[in-house]
Amino acid sequence: MAVALVVIAAGVSLGLWAASDGDGGSTGAEARPSDGRTAAAPRGTTPESSPSPSRSYALSKAPRTIPSVRDHEPARGPGWKPESGNRVVVDDASLADEGRLVAGELGMSYAGEKGDRRAGDLRLALGGDKKANPESYVMTVREGRTEITGPTDAGVFYGTRTLKQETHDGGTAPEGVVRDEPAKPQRGFMLDIARKPFTAGWIEDRVRELGDLKFNQLGLHFSDDQGFRIESDTQPEIVSQPHLTKAQVRKIIDLAESRHITVVPEIDSPGHLGAVLRAHPDLQLRTAQGSAVQGAIDISKPESAEIVDELLNEYAELFPGKPWHLGADEYQALVRSDPEAAFPQLAAAAQKKYGSGATVADLTTGWLNDRAATVRENDRTPRAWNDGFFRGTSVEPDKDIQVAYWTGKEIGAREPLEYLEAGRKVINYNDEYLYYVLGEPQTFVYPTGQRIYEQWTPRVLRGTAAVPERYDGQILGGNFAVWCDLANSQTQDQVADGIRMPLRATVQKLWDPDRPELSWAEFRTLADRLG
Repeated sequence: MAVALVVIAAGVSLGLWAASDGDGGSTGAEARPSDGRTAAAPRGTTPESSPSPSRSYALSKAPRTIPSVRDHEPARGPGWKPESGNRVVVDDASLADEGRLVAGELGMSYAGEKGDRRAGDLRLALGGDKKANPESYVMTVREGRTEITGPTDAGVFYGTRTLKQETHDGGTAPEGVVRDEPAKPQRGFMLDIARKPFTAGWIEDRVRELGDLKFNQLGLHFSDDQGFRIESDTQPEIVSQPHLTKAQVRKIIDLAESRHITVVPEIDSPGHLGAVLRAHPDLQLRTAQGSAVQGAIDISKPESAEIVDELLNEYAELFPGKPWHLGADEYQALVRSDPEAAFPQLAAAAQKKYGSGATVADLTTGWLNDRAATVRENDRTPRAWNDGFFRGTSVEPDKDIQVAYWTGKEIGAREPLEYLEAGRKVINYNDEYLYYVLGEPQTFVYPTGQRIYEQWTPRVLRGTAAVPERYDGQILGGNFAVWCDLANSQTQDQVADGIRMPLRATVQKLWDPDRPELSWAEFRTLADRLG
């Protein structure tokens, strides 16, 4: 039965943690009602093993974390703090990596698989509702112990991130039960390393930051007109200096996997291939008058498909994750008023492949489908920028190609609803809020965390207006993106500082798109406290 008093060990002063103004959660927003629920005691406990009654505690308050937890059931008690002599234990060997990581972070001992219960333990366990969100977790703080349970190791990992924040800088995890899960399955950060070569160490630092914030994707745009930035075995002549070696990339991938982050590669085509074309000028797209088109490959030539597919297959061996970004944006052949007249070789190839009425846009759509087939053969899920999808073509993009919606400024721009009504899955890269473009070229301005926090949600796909709620399930999530158009405008350290609060605001809205309980000033203060 529910009780009014929670017993504590002798020597703990009245309300030491739960009633403090420190990191123990009492400064957070009031917890949601518990609806009278009383969670079961941890396995293996008995009345005799509980501390003797001594003091009454204030009802705990919800922890303050980024992103905020979705639900906290309050309780009375001292909460939990990590101690150097206490253990991190697991109930399944598959949680060993999570256990070792959090033990090192909290200054505790990793004891492996144990069935007994000790005071001060942190236990990680697999279990719960098999139909639950695979990234969900339940964290129970009771009787001097903490247990984090999730249906998968990813969920358990996110529980450890919550606990790490709660106990940051001497703080205390408040008594009670946290039930938490993300609203969106894709929570990403995309980095343009093609235009600006970021160091491996800087990227690794971002991976650690992203993991603690519960992001689960890191996009690497490593091929563009300005550079090709990852070592290649099949085409070493296209690789720029400086670049990442494959060994460095594997280390980044391993670190990301330890934080349940998938690295998403992007080799953009048929545009943005300038670095490749410098080594293969015979494949450069040219107009009827012979003028070269910047960054565009001639998709009428079979050799063009061969070289891009060779790259896609090579890097499929390096990047193990399912998602694959094919780019497909800003193919300069299609910005002309009459593409068929400007590029007769493309028009001829389109008609040969798709019939007498086929257009350059049909040929370009076919190129996208063919590249999607290549990555699909490697068991990957393709995505492409929204301006790589064209209206009124006889050739339709394959249905499984996800739409990375970033802009509505292109020629023939299509509203997000066109993709959603067609049943497509969409990922939000809204350039109005989520694009950090170095040097602020054209109409871009550096996004602020406050604007994202107060105005943006995953349903705001274009501009500032949200799509109807009925399409929410088709929006897989969102990505905050750094683009390096004017690469020398900021140093790596300036970029890290500039994106710090926008990243935190973005993940808050991807984890829980509802209006946040904290004001922006409170959220910023919390971020500063958590580091």
